[in-house]
Amino acid sequence: MADELVGPLTESALPEGTVTILFTDLVDSTEMAVESGSAWPGLLAEHNALIRRELVRFRGETVDTAGDGFFASGFDGPARAIRCACAIRDAVSPLSLDIRVGVHTGECDVVDGKLAGLAVAVGARVASQADVGEVLVSGTVKDLVAGSGIAFDSRGVRELKGLGEWPLYAVAGLG
Repeated sequence: MADELVGPLTESALPEGTVTILFTDLVDSTEMAVESGSAWPGLLAEHNALIRRELVRFRGETVDTAGDGFFASGFDGPARAIRCACAIRDAVSPLSLDIRVGVHTGECDVVDGKLAGLAVAVGARVASQADVGEVLVSGTVKDLVAGSGIAFDSRGVRELKGLGEWPLYAVAGLG
């Protein structure tokens, strides 16, 4: 399987400090796997290849994968990560797969060879709040990309499990 070929980045390649991270989640993947039957492994492999292609194009790197989700970083800034997230969403759409994506920027450390810290938890929780086909960002990301031409719609303040309340914004246009 394609996921077996790409593991976590080496510890020396992991970024530390202020890092923009991106999480993807394939919506209703279990149901899709059941419905697709023997075609599912090929469909998932195509999904994974499309995501990896967009990550390379936008200078992101796969940090880790879990089933049908990606955890990526390495972007030179949050605007590039947002553009990558939108490209990923659009790339998998012709496969009749729905995806949700979350983007956050914050302080990260490398612990036991893995990217860690509050920012990682926030990024994962932001992605989990996204609606089908939505690229959702934290208020931190929205503030950092001011002037980039990227437009947002407020999704209000939401409770992120264990992290308190955070303002979240859906990407409305790339301008």
